[in-house]
Amino acid sequence: MPPVNPQDVTVLVIEDNLNNFLLIARLLAFVGVGRCEWKASGWQVLEYAETLPHIDLILMDIFLPERDGYEALSLLRSDPRFKDIPVIAITADASVESMERARKAGFNGFIGKPIDPDRFPEQIRRILRGEPVWDPGM
Repeated sequence: MPPVNPQDVTVLVIEDNLNNFLLIARLLAFVGVGRCEWKASGWQVLEYAETLPHIDLILMDIFLPERDGYEALSLLRSDPRFKDIPVIAITADASVESMERARKAGFNGFIGKPIDPDRFPEQIRRILRGEPVWDPGM
């Protein structure tokens, strides 16, 4: 992903926990992200993503109802429109093993939960600059 001005960015957050989404949305706003969309499950994520004019970044929980993050990632990657969009796993399964599984599955980065409000804004800035973030947060 080439460096992007945060105010021009649309981020899709796929997170089933409302409080986690609200924290992520507030931190994205703090970074200056222009648009934040939310989907609460992996179910019909591709269909939802197709309704958005564009997406620059997807932040996705792995443990989701109906369809987990790995299945949702596979669906997104099967569509040419979304195959090159960075998808970052954000998960409470914050271990080196889980991070490696996410890397092998095709995620572009990994942020462990609980999200650290002091570190998350810089992690997002790094991702928007095209830098890799693989941080289990342990």
